[in-house]
Amino acid sequence: MMPHVFVYGTLRRGGRNDIARYRPAPQWIGEASIAGTLFDLGAYPGIVLEGERRVRGEVYAIEPAVEAALDVLEEVADDDSGEYIKRRVRVDVGGRWFDCLVYEIHPMRIAGRAVIESGDWIAHAARGDTSFSQPKD
Repeated sequence: MMPHVFVYGTLRRGGRNDIARYRPAPQWIGEASIAGTLFDLGAYPGIVLEGERRVRGEVYAIEPAVEAALDVLEEVADDDSGEYIKRRVRVDVGGRWFDCLVYEIHPMRIAGRAVIESGDWIAHAARGDTSFSQPKD
């Protein structure tokens, strides 16, 4: 069985790193949202999982080769030097549940970064969205 991935930033359809460019081609499952806080890191976002907010994204079935390529793109490492940490979350897509990989930003990378209130990176990036706030200390 192929793993599934929840993408929420530049890997979404229409994003700068659209996941459709990877081979073998990922299989679209559907749109979804997960609990988390989305941070604006400049050219891309980062999610911190859990909490009251929702982050919008998409679920895809991917081959192991694509997972390995995403690990490189997201700079996953076994120590604190990585930019993202690969996690697993259960995601509801239209009443069907999938165990998905999600790339969570390393907590050391969000200090002083703005929260994207809409939880939608594509909409935020497309309109130069200003609906964000500074994180609470």
